[in-house]
Amino acid sequence: MPRQIAAPRPPRYDSAGAVRELSAVDPKLAKLIERVGPFRLRIASTQSPFEALVESIVYQQLHGKAAATIHRRLLESFAEPAPHPEAGATLATHPTAQHILDAPNQQLRAAGLSANKTLALRDLAAKTLDGTVPTLQQVRRMSDEAIIEHLTQVRGIGKWTVEMFLIFRLGRPDVWPTSDYGVRKGFALTFGKLKPADKVTPADLPKPDVMDKRAGRWRPWRSVASWYLWRACDLAAGTTEPSV
Repeated sequence: MPRQIAAPRPPRYDSAGAVRELSAVDPKLAKLIERVGPFRLRIASTQSPFEALVESIVYQQLHGKAAATIHRRLLESFAEPAPHPEAGATLATHPTAQHILDAPNQQLRAAGLSANKTLALRDLAAKTLDGTVPTLQQVRRMSDEAIIEHLTQVRGIGKWTVEMFLIFRLGRPDVWPTSDYGVRKGFALTFGKLKPADKVTPADLPKPDVMDKRAGRWRPWRSVASWYLWRACDLAAGTTEPSV
C-alpha cells in the first residue's frame, strides 16, 4: 500500500538558540539574520530515506516549479481513491520501493522523468530493498559521514544530495554544503564583494577553504547558517518566500 504523507514540521533542535549564538559570534551574519527574520526551515520528519531521496532525484537540475510538477505527477500515478471521494479526490500517498520497481517505464516517463532519473529511481528502490539505503529508524542513529557513505552508493546520488537530505529531511543542525551554488552565492553576497545587481561569475564565488575558515565559528549550527545564506540569495532576487 502507498503510504500517506504527513505534513512538515520544524526541526527538533533549538533553532532560536542557534540563531542567537550565530548572531553573537558573527556580526556580519547577524545583520543578515536581522534582515531575514525568524528561522523558518521545515522538515519532512516522517518521510523515509527512500521517499526523501525520490524527491531529491526528481528535483536534480530542474527549476523548483517544474520539479514539483513532475514529483506531484509521479505520486499521483500511484495514488489511491479517497475513502469518500469528492470530485475525484485522492489520498496524498507515496509509492514504496517495490512499487517503483514494478512500475512500467511508461508510467515513470509519463510523469516527466528522464531516462537517467528513471534508472536512478529504480536503483534507489533496489538498494532500499537490499538494505543499502537505511531505514528511517536506522538512519537516525547514524553519523552524517556514515549516511553520506551509504547513500552515495545509489546511482545519481552524490554528496550534495545527501547533504540536502541531512538538512531538510533529518534536520541535522551542523551540515555545511560548500558545493551548493546558493550557499556560495549567499556567502559572497554576505561576506564578499558581490552586490545583488551583479551578474555572478565563477570568480565571484568563494572557494571551500575560504568558506570553511569563516564557518568554523558557526559550529554546531552550520545548517542554520546555510539556511540564512540561501535567504541572502532570495533577498538579492527580491523574493520573500524561501526558495529552499
